[in-house]
Amino acid sequence: MPNPLRAAITSVAHYVPEDRLTNDDLEKLVDTNDEWIVSHVGIKERRILKDPNLATAHLCTKVAEQILEQRGISASEIDLILVATITPDMVFPATACLVQNNIGAENAWGFDLSAACAGFVYAVTVGAQFIQAGTHKKVLVIGGDKMSAFIDYTDRNTCILFGDGAGGVLLEPTEDDHCIQDFIFHVDGSGGEHLCQPGGGSLHPASHETVDQRMHYVKQNGRAVMKFASTNMADVSGRIIERNGLTADDIKLLVPHQANRRIIMAAARRMKLPEEKILINIDKFGNTTDATVPIALWEAVETKRIERGDYIVMATAGGGYAWGSALVKWAY
Repeated sequence: MPNPLRAAITSVAHYVPEDRLTNDDLEKLVDTNDEWIVSHVGIKERRILKDPNLATAHLCTKVAEQILEQRGISASEIDLILVATITPDMVFPATACLVQNNIGAENAWGFDLSAACAGFVYAVTVGAQFIQAGTHKKVLVIGGDKMSAFIDYTDRNTCILFGDGAGGVLLEPTEDDHCIQDFIFHVDGSGGEHLCQPGGGSLHPASHETVDQRMHYVKQNGRAVMKFASTNMADVSGRIIERNGLTADDIKLLVPHQANRRIIMAAARRMKLPEEKILINIDKFGNTTDATVPIALWEAVETKRIERGDYIVMATAGGGYAWGSALVKWAY
């Protein structure tokens, strides 16, 4: 008999720092201006975690605390914590361990998942497998990044894009179809050089040379990334809709990775989706990497753009290359 248990999203939360980095602020750092940034990437401001003593675990802990409060549950009820991040507080231990300790989830285990901008959507489907196996009842999935720690604020190609933040969901079992219904994921390592952070790993560990060459900052070939992301994010989303016997008319909302407004709109045109069916909030937060999709989910719930029974598609694409989509029937 098929397993009746499926994973439902039962809560969603977000957290962003208070400090804002506006386009006007960036004009003082690099050769750019508000009009150019808004017209080319659609960003007006991004949030920055300025406190040097706080990092990604802090952002993720804030999200976890909100989810516990929303659901009226204790941290001891959490079975598993998954953190999608490319900016861990340290190389090890995992950020998930730090979050577990911060919230006092004494019965939980956890680990980090690193897939750049695709990380959160990947992690949701990983968490869903533990629910469907019947071994876990409450799984916290959080995407968070302190991108400002790895951005070169003399490089106008990257410093205009990224912000800090976190978002997450709680997964719980359900026997109905209001759940994570399907996913399609891909990677293509031949595109890895187009979006990466070269320094800090075992290939180029920290040294005077790597620091002098600014290898510990994010590097991006914007033109290559835009072509890859807009095409593949749209195509994989179209495939997941079709293989589940649905059409674009059945989808209430596309919740895409917030990389660049032009990328999002190009993907939407390719899918023939009207703008009212797309969640775009990059203007307020910038590209928060692993946090973009859960922050967008939170906004969709808060503004009542999705309700119980609605079909949504979470679409993502980023460094790796890594990309994919998940089809969800909203549970609350």
